Amino acid sequence: MPVAETELHYADPYQLLIAVILSAQCTDKRVNMITPALYDAFPTPEALAASTPEKVYEYIRSVSYPNSKSRYLVGMAQRLVAEFNSVVPSDVDALQTLPGVGRKTANVIASVVYDKPAMAVDTHVFRVSNRIGLTVNSKTPLATEKELVKHIPEELIPKAHHWLILHGRYVCVVRKPKCDSCGLTAWCTYFLHRK
Repeated sequence: MPVAETELHYADPYQLLIAVILSAQCTDKRVNMITPALYDAFPTPEALAASTPEKVYEYIRSVSYPNSKSRYLVGMAQRLVAEFNSVVPSDVDALQTLPGVGRKTANVIASVVYDKPAMAVDTHVFRVSNRIGLTVNSKTPLATEKELVKHIPEELIPKAHHWLILHGRYVCVVRKPKCDSCGLTAWCTYFLHRK
């Protein structure tokens, strides 16, 4: 994957935070369809904080779990304004204090925005890491994260996160991996054991 970066559309850390919260259990394509109008309606954390979940819902109704996510977005913006002077924090622990922000989302923000060695483990990273043999029998996203950061050079972790996501999205797909077009077959546990 020569271009390893997020496929979410955003212009600043605040917009990326919104997009990543919305992307949970939802495709980036769907998120990118709805965020332009959402960003226009709520261009700042203050504007979103002053809104209501009901108003936000109207913009995000087509994503998965829109009721919960509309509450998270308003709560996130309120806390961002009240506790962080409207600046998206760079610290993973501080990020996780925001409503709707779990470890994966916090790691995405720390990695993408602040270029920190944070490994976000989503379903693609979890599946691909186990399938190709980067991790061995990792049962949880946290166990996968810990094993990956142990073995990937720190300066590559932000990019490795995207390599794994994109590889899982386009090559090492869930049902029928495209092993014929994969450049990792010489090292891939799945490929080597299926012969």
